[in-house]
Amino acid sequence: MGKLSAAKIAKLDLKKQAQYGDGRGLWLQVSAFGTRSWILRYMIAGRARVMGLGPYPEVTLAEARERAAGARKQIRDGIDPIDARREKRMAAKIEAAKLTSFAQCVEEYLETHESAWKNQKHRAQWRSTIATYAHPIIGKLPVAAIDTALVLKVLRPIWLKKPETASRLRGRIERILAWATVSEYRQGENPARWRGHLQEMLPAKTRVRNVKHHSALPYKDVPTFMAQLRGRDSISARALEFTILNANRTGEAIGAKWDEVDFSTKVWTVPADRMKAGKEHRVPLTDRAMEILKLLPRERENPYVFVSGKKGTALSNMAMLGFRSSFRDWCAEQTNYPRELAEAALAHTLPDKVERAYQRGDLLEKRRRLMSEWAKFCAKPVAKSGDVVALHEARA
Repeated sequence: MGKLSAAKIAKLDLKKQAQYGDGRGLWLQVSAFGTRSWILRYMIAGRARVMGLGPYPEVTLAEARERAAGARKQIRDGIDPIDARREKRMAAKIEAAKLTSFAQCVEEYLETHESAWKNQKHRAQWRSTIATYAHPIIGKLPVAAIDTALVLKVLRPIWLKKPETASRLRGRIERILAWATVSEYRQGENPARWRGHLQEMLPAKTRVRNVKHHSALPYKDVPTFMAQLRGRDSISARALEFTILNANRTGEAIGAKWDEVDFSTKVWTVPADRMKAGKEHRVPLTDRAMEILKLLPRERENPYVFVSGKKGTALSNMAMLGFRSSFRDWCAEQTNYPRELAEAALAHTLPDKVERAYQRGDLLEKRRRLMSEWAKFCAKPVAKSGDVVALHEARA
């Protein structure tokens, strides 16, 4: 057929699978699917190879010959043009990756993972800690350029002042950088890793400051405290009393909404997104807990049970003692209820997988009896000579 020309190509049936040669290994190929492209067939180091030179007619005959000539020159120099092109593309990709900032990686990472995090507070904390402490220092920098010195520049200002926040921030930076490495935006070891690396540069958070838990009020003092609390006429007092009666976490109680309470069954259902374990928790309400709810003012436009002075908002967090610990100690020392029942009342996840597998229900009716006994204990008459328990009430 001889060399191809524009006129010859115009006469070809380019809808039928075939190959049309131009000489010296250059071919116009029509695939079984009707796609048309230029290819170069060649031998190098004893291997037969086929290199694509681009689609037809986007790449003209003249351009295809020029590309083929460049590839033949590389072959004469002992360079495989396919390998050379792949390396060039990889280098370009690496250069582009070097321009990807840490902040961009954060957004891509969160876009991928954030939907799997059920806890809204957790999602907000991720963003806020990164935005507050990391972005001002490394946010605009290429993620490939972030090294140990830069990570330390982020962490050191808060490591001693806010060890818990700093430790979580370090872990989040480590995960972002790990994701960036897998995504080929950076190379090398993770400069935010702790073991064998930052642990040599920073003191362990447990040595920086002892974690201060809320003091647990001895359960024997709870009736005295509750008597004082019932004497206070405020929303904060009722919210705290409600919290103690139900052995809730503070946030669960102050975020309670009217539509979560079933007055007919005396059950309050705390949705999963407000529970630490991310699992819905049903709370059997005692007579006193129900009485508290019925005494509270109910505003049509406000969904919250315990309202603040601001319309449409819940009560702010209250400073309180560790009454959940008081409840747990009372269960262990003053009742014969099994451990798993007390743990269920506290909405704790059982550590043993076998126990969790067998305990499929939430033991609601058994917990109802337990909480009724706790309420009776809390309402136990107190002798006038009893010790006074300090009561610090948050403002409503």
